[in-house]
Amino acid sequence: MHADLSRATFRPERHYSAVLAQQGRVQLDADLNEQTAIQLHQARNLAADLIGRHGGPVGACGFRIEYVGGKHDLDTLHIHGGRYYVDGILCDADRPAPGVPVPDEDAGQQPPAEADAHWDYWNQPDGFRDPERPGDRLPSPAQSPFLVYLQVWERAVSAAEDPALREVALGAALPDTAVRTKVVWQVLPLPLTALDIGDAAPSPGAVREAFEKWAEAETAPSARLAARSERPEHADDDPCLVRPDARYRGPENQLYRVEIHAGGEAADATFKWSRENGSVIFPVDELDGTWVRLATLGLDSKLALEVGDHVEFTDTAYTSRLEALPLLRVEELDLPGRRVRLSAEPDPRVGRLPHLHPFLRRWDHREGPRRKGRTNSLKGGAVPLAEGRWLPLEDGVEVYFAKNGTYRTGDHWLIPARTATGSVEWDTDTARRPLLKAPAGIGRHLAPLALVTGEGSTADLRRAFGALATDVPPADQAALDAEARAAHEERTAEAGPA
Repeated sequence: MHADLSRATFRPERHYSAVLAQQGRVQLDADLNEQTAIQLHQARNLAADLIGRHGGPVGACGFRIEYVGGKHDLDTLHIHGGRYYVDGILCDADRPAPGVPVPDEDAGQQPPAEADAHWDYWNQPDGFRDPERPGDRLPSPAQSPFLVYLQVWERAVSAAEDPALREVALGAALPDTAVRTKVVWQVLPLPLTALDIGDAAPSPGAVREAFEKWAEAETAPSARLAARSERPEHADDDPCLVRPDARYRGPENQLYRVEIHAGGEAADATFKWSRENGSVIFPVDELDGTWVRLATLGLDSKLALEVGDHVEFTDTAYTSRLEALPLLRVEELDLPGRRVRLSAEPDPRVGRLPHLHPFLRRWDHREGPRRKGRTNSLKGGAVPLAEGRWLPLEDGVEVYFAKNGTYRTGDHWLIPARTATGSVEWDTDTARRPLLKAPAGIGRHLAPLALVTGEGSTADLRRAFGALATDVPPADQAALDAEARAAHEERTAEAGPA
């Protein structure tokens, strides 16, 4: 989650069941967040154990799919309301009812607008599909059947993306308080060729089985990373701001975030990093070419923008699409006008619609010369990924990508760095060698919904479950007589012989 956190402490393998606050102690965000994580872990595992990997309640089972052919090859899907669980995560497909405004007496009484009872493929709340992009369009079932599936994941939402989260009574000069985690569900198509199904009319059971194999491969991360802190060779040249023997040389505690920017194989993948967990963001008020006017330039010098910083120009839609765009460099600052000039004009598909809340996200890697003549050349504004060797970030913090990994945009690792120990917090073996870890996120969860073979011809692939509670059966006369005899015999035994 992109949030201003001290660290993330939840570890399911430790089997903690609750966090207990102690009197007179400092309150930390990590403790409160771990309690939330424990409860979510318990609730979702219980739901998955009872329901199975996916399913919906009988009578309110959501995400029924209906294929509707459209004009100009713009087909769509109707996504009907209800609830559905994927790996224990609740997904709600019901559309909110429209509000009823106060009637305008001058204009006369107007009937309230009727809302659709369902979402469709193009307006689903977190899908952000674009009809102008051929890759977003639905396959033609006339040419080949295709599968419709549900993708579920979670992301952090800050006040920059949802201004209603900010308490206006605190004033604009103070930072926001807390972020929210949001369940993102997206209904997406998948051609049967991706499932290695050659049958032109496969059975629903065969499709489910093939999908489970595909989903397991898609969601199992193969990328692994380790982190450490090593005293840099030039440490003696630095001002004496930290302990001379410290391996982490930063002057403050940080939570480093290493995040995959462009995914794929190692030769194509890139990454970006932030010492503030990627939480430094700037809401965009206006875009004019390469000039961007911001709502604020930061709360202090550490959380501000400087010339040379690399930023991600994005909005709610592109954040949900999990697609990498080139990172842009800050070339010029106009402090009185709250404007920055970027190295290039942002992608025309991003940041042009105010209701999508565009913003800049700052990353802390830089391009420039390194020690001993090495250079840090960037690719698309991000750092090229190299496997099998230690890569320095800053202040002695280094990361290592294991060989033969496959990387996905958004995968990330969190590395707490502490001045008290002069080191980073990272698990090691008994020989103090850093352990390789899978990404801390993004966790993707997939479930099949329907097999579309044509208009009006859709095979439902969902699963449903019934309620556990049933009526208490009334006792018959024989049972009542047996209970009376048992009670009489118990009283007789207690009374003893006469």
